Amino acid sequence: MNWVDMPPVWLAGAIAMVWALDRLVPLGGFGVLAAFGPVLVGLGLVLVVGSVVQMTARRTTFIPKSAPAVLVSTGFFRLCRNPIYLGDALVLGGVILWWDVPLALPVLPGFVLIITARFILAEEAMLRAAFGPAFESWAARTGRWLPRG
Repeated sequence: MNWVDMPPVWLAGAIAMVWALDRLVPLGGFGVLAAFGPVLVGLGLVLVVGSVVQMTARRTTFIPKSAPAVLVSTGFFRLCRNPIYLGDALVLGGVILWWDVPLALPVLPGFVLIITARFILAEEAMLRAAFGPAFESWAARTGRWLPRG
């Protein structure tokens, strides 16, 4: 895989867009909500690091589009099928709040759509092919981005 086409690079690009929007049109407007930005960034980083640790402990890859050795469906993966990508989205949302850039809000759903199209759909197809019924069972009870209630 080309190193440019990796989720952290897409996240860095989205954060750069937030920064550029803030420099071009510095409106602000979140007020007290901006205080939640660092909290979201922290939660996102916990999800990312914790999920990578879980995958490493199970001796499977966390590199996108690489063949998995096992289906990880416990820990953070019990709550959501893509906790690393959810963590990335929380980091991005947190940055938008923290830097007080309301014009950048559309960057967040754009990031989610890109990550889903570029990575998640292919990864789910690989998991489905490798683990069949186990993947289907896990996918039926676990949301792609958010926990099922």
